[in-house]
Amino acid sequence: MNKRVMGALAFVVVGIVAVVALRLARPYLQDAHQRQTSDAQSTLGRVTIAVDSWVGYVPLCSAEMKQRLRQAGWLLQCQDDHADYAKRMQRLRDGEIDFAVATVDAYLLNAAPLDFPGVMVAVIDESKGGDAIVARHDRVESLDDLKGQSGLNVALTPNSPSHHLARAAAAHFDVPELLPQGPGRIETDGSAAALKKLMSGKADVAVLWEPDVSRAVAQPDLVKLLGTEDTARLIVDILMVNRRFSQAQPEVVSLVLSSYFKVLKGFRDQPETLHRAMVTATGLPQSSVEAMLKGVAWTNLTENCRQWFGIAAPGETAADGLIGTIEATNRILSQHGEAVPLPDGDPYRLIRSQYLEDLYLQGLAGTVTDRQSTGIVQSLEAPFTPLDDAGWQALRPIGTLKVEPIIFQRSAAELSFIEQRKLDDAVARLQHYPNFRVVLKGHTGLRGDPHANAELSKQRAARVAEYLMSQYRVDPNRLRVMGMGGREPLPRGAGEPERAYNIRLSRVEFLLVTEVY
Repeated sequence: MNKRVMGALAFVVVGIVAVVALRLARPYLQDAHQRQTSDAQSTLGRVTIAVDSWVGYVPLCSAEMKQRLRQAGWLLQCQDDHADYAKRMQRLRDGEIDFAVATVDAYLLNAAPLDFPGVMVAVIDESKGGDAIVARHDRVESLDDLKGQSGLNVALTPNSPSHHLARAAAAHFDVPELLPQGPGRIETDGSAAALKKLMSGKADVAVLWEPDVSRAVAQPDLVKLLGTEDTARLIVDILMVNRRFSQAQPEVVSLVLSSYFKVLKGFRDQPETLHRAMVTATGLPQSSVEAMLKGVAWTNLTENCRQWFGIAAPGETAADGLIGTIEATNRILSQHGEAVPLPDGDPYRLIRSQYLEDLYLQGLAGTVTDRQSTGIVQSLEAPFTPLDDAGWQALRPIGTLKVEPIIFQRSAAELSFIEQRKLDDAVARLQHYPNFRVVLKGHTGLRGDPHANAELSKQRAARVAEYLMSQYRVDPNRLRVMGMGGREPLPRGAGEPERAYNIRLSRVEFLLVTEVY
């Protein structure tokens, strides 16, 4: 074969390779072109959360939550797997989803065989009436009526949160009839199917969750035997994140949590928006939604930290409620032969508190109106939303910033050059805490008229506020001025001269406060 023929063949081969490569690359080029020529160019990625129809998850998947993440460049996708917890944990392990929700018992049972691929990062809610054991009135009127009865048919969704309520009731009230084996056990795919069995007469007892509990109690021939409104820390919903995702993108985990707690606060402050979201999600009328909402106790950031994850600011106390729930849940499971071996016997391997601790101690970005997507703004000029008196009183104290005593001339409220330099030092500390509001509390000595002292101390605090606003452009909405007079004196030191003591009493304190999420 001569060189001319070989060259022609090579040219043909190269052409064929080029055509194939172009065809393979075309979808990617088209995708890139679409992104670059649309608003999608600002999209950083997608966050996926596996959920089910439990009403406690509505805020997590609400339009408000999706909007907040979209503003930060992320698309939120909630995938309803109809409470298939085993598959949910498998998908979490395989990285098909980033986050998953479950109750503590469902997590233990379904994640243990997969070596716990998700780590708990927040408590979403506690069922307070959202789960219940319901029976036909003509067959059963109380849990005691179950004892010794044969031939009862019980409908339930295996390994669901409501199933755990039945486990607990069977163990605590000694009614194994709640969990029959054989033909009396009717296993259903979800609460709605269990309710259908109950209403058709095929089941005598059904284990349900909302919104089916509300539908059931509205029927005159059905009676609630036990609801979670009468239990504590029994059915607890938690949010988990894939461990690899947590390591690779911790900033996204923080973004999801901070966005969620802000949405939760918005619903708490404006309950009518929560009602509308519930009506949209469930398709139930407003009256049913109001009854249903009483069955869910959502857990805000402060409660997550202080009641569940053992996180507290200096001077506060906190409890490891989630650890206690994990251990108590495993005890109930063991009574039914389903105990889960925890990794190295250590429940702390199942939780990750650092995200909540950072949000709690540094301040949740959300008190301002124009934050960056990271949630942290270092500028002292960051804008804050205005608050009325009730709003200020509802804020949680963080602590009093260390400030050198600001000394005023007797009966005066003017700042000298030296005192202004002290305020500059205070501002250098303040800039490390950009998310906290500041209550400027003016104080005087104990001498003189109390009313005059209160007014003078307020004037001094106001003068400090004016300095912060004029020199550092601190938003007035971030500051609150209070005149305490001599009502909050400092303790007098041993052997401290009275004159020195009275000078020390005249001060302006920087109390940092934050909103409760």
